[in-house]
Amino acid sequence: MRVAGCEGTQRGQSAGWARGVRGRVPVLGRRPHSAMLPAVAVAAVAVAAVVAVAVAVAVAVAVAVPALRHRLVRSALRRAGGRYRRRLEALGSDVRLSQERRLRRLLGTGTGTAGGSEEFQERHPLGPPCRHGAPPDPVPPLRLWALLPGCWDTDPRLQGSLLYLDALGAAFPRALARRGTALLHWTPGCPRAPAGWPLPTLYCTPAPAGALPSRAAALRVQLLFALRQRALHVLEAGLAAELHDALVALRTEWPQLAQELALGRLSPQPGLPEGVRDQLQALLTPDAARAAELRAECARGFEGIAMRLWPQLEVVVLRTAHGTERLYCDSLRQADCQGLPFYCPFYQVGGALLGVNLWPAEPVTRFLLCPDWAFCEFLPCPANKEPRTVLLDELWEGREYGLVVTAQPGEYRCRTGEVLRVAGFHKQCPMVEPVRRESHTLSVRGESIPEEQFCQSLCRALRMWPGARLIDYVCVESSLLGDSSGPCAPHYEVFMELQGLRDLSEGQRYKLDQCLQEDFPVYKSFRFKGSIGPLRLHLVRPGTFTRLREALGSPLPMPRVLHEEQLLRLIQGSVVS
Repeated sequence: MRVAGCEGTQRGQSAGWARGVRGRVPVLGRRPHSAMLPAVAVAAVAVAAVVAVAVAVAVAVAVAVPALRHRLVRSALRRAGGRYRRRLEALGSDVRLSQERRLRRLLGTGTGTAGGSEEFQERHPLGPPCRHGAPPDPVPPLRLWALLPGCWDTDPRLQGSLLYLDALGAAFPRALARRGTALLHWTPGCPRAPAGWPLPTLYCTPAPAGALPSRAAALRVQLLFALRQRALHVLEAGLAAELHDALVALRTEWPQLAQELALGRLSPQPGLPEGVRDQLQALLTPDAARAAELRAECARGFEGIAMRLWPQLEVVVLRTAHGTERLYCDSLRQADCQGLPFYCPFYQVGGALLGVNLWPAEPVTRFLLCPDWAFCEFLPCPANKEPRTVLLDELWEGREYGLVVTAQPGEYRCRTGEVLRVAGFHKQCPMVEPVRRESHTLSVRGESIPEEQFCQSLCRALRMWPGARLIDYVCVESSLLGDSSGPCAPHYEVFMELQGLRDLSEGQRYKLDQCLQEDFPVYKSFRFKGSIGPLRLHLVRPGTFTRLREALGSPLPMPRVLHEEQLLRLIQGSVVS
C-alpha cells in the first residue's frame, strides 16, 4: 500500500511538471490562456454593463411614466393574488389541518398545544363578546418580498386585498385602471386602508380628503374629486351609508359643486381646515365642460344618476353592506345606482378579517371563510342550555350558527354575536351569509327582538302606507327617555324619515305595532297583558339621520337601537310629527 501511494505521488508530480512545461512553452496556432482571460473578462463586463443599463433604463422609464409603473405593479399584484388563490384552494382541501396550524401560530410554541383544538377548548372557556367598535387598522406597509413566488405573508389584510384585486380584475377587466376608482370613506384622524391599498394608483381621490375632522366635509370633498374624473370604473365606499350620504349631498348641492368644478376652486366650509383646503385646491384645475355636463345631468333628475355621470362605471364596491347597511344598499339600487352590481369583498368582525367574497359579479353576497386567517368555532342555532361549539369542517349546509373567533393572541374564543347561514362549500371551506347580530336587539321586558327582524316588520307595515318610501329609522327603548315618556308601561319609540308622506294617521301608526305582534308572539303576549305599552312612532325632518351619523363620530355602521342620551336629544329635536 505504501509503494502504491508513492507511485501515485510521483505520477502526480510528473503530471504537474508536464502541465507547467506546457504552460511555459507556447503551442503554434493557439493563443496563450493568459492572453484569452482578459478578453473574456472584458466581454463579460460589457454584457453586464449592457444588462445593467437596460434595467436602469426600464426602471427609470417606469418611474417617470406613472401609467407604465401602474401597469407593472398591477401585474405583479395580480400574479401574487393568483398565487394566494391557489394556496387558498390547497388549504381548503383539509380545513381541519389548516385550522390546527393557525391555532398553533396564535398560541405560540410554549403553551402546550400538543392536544390541538380539543385541549385548547378545555383550557379556555367561551370568552366575552368581541369589541364591534374597534376602529379600522391603518394602512399596513407593503412588503415587496411577500409578492415573490414561495414567500407567503401571514397578514390576512394583505392576502385579502390581493385576493380582492385578483377577483375584481377577473370579473371587471377595466376596474383596475389607473385613477379609475373613487373612494368615499371618512377616516378621521389618519387615512385608513381602502380595499385596494396595495395599489394606491387606483384611486383618484386624495388621501387627506378622507381624514378631515368633519364627516360631511370629507364626503363632499371626495365627491368633488370623483366628479372631476369622468372615466370612473369603480365607486368604492367604506359603508353603504357613506355612498348614500355623498349622493344626497349631490342632490342638494349640485349647483355649487358644478361651480367649483368650473372654477377649479374649493369653497370654504365647516370642518375643512384652511391649510388642508389649500393643499387640496392645488390639485384642482378648471373644467368648464365637466361642470356643464354635471348641470345637464342633474337637471334631468337623479334616477340612475351614477351611470349618467360616469358612463364607464362598472361596479360599486362596499366594505360593509350587510346588517344595518342593507337599507342603504336597497335605496341606492332603486334610485341613484340603478343597473350597477354591488360587490362587498370582505367579511370582518371585531377588527378581524375572516372571509372574502371571490365572486364579484354574483348578486348574492357569499363569503368564503379562510381557514388560515383565524380559528373559528360555531354554536348551532337555536342555542342549547350547555353550548358546545363545532369546528369549520363540521358545519352543515343550510343551517345557522353563532360565530366564535380566536383571531389575536390573548383574545381567545370571543363571542361575536354574529349569526351566519352556511350557503354552501368551496372544497371544504364554508361559504356563509351574515343573517343577524344577536347582540343588537330591542328588549324592554326580555322579549329580545333582533334589529334585522324588526326592520322586516317595519318594511311590511310600510307597504300598507301608500306612497311612502323609507329613508331611515332608529329605535329607542322607553327606559332611555326617563320622565319624558310619561306614566306608561315600557314601550318602543321609533323615529323615521319618510319620503312621499308628510304625516301618518293614528291607524297607520298602529300598523307597525300590529305587525310586530303578528311576527313576535312573545311581544304580542306582553302587549295583551299590558306589560308592554303601544309603540310610538315619530316622523323627523329630512337630513336628520345624516346629522346623526356625523354625531356618532366614528366610521362605523349606525346602530338601529340608540343607547346614548346625547343622540336621543338630537333626534328628538328634529321631530315634525
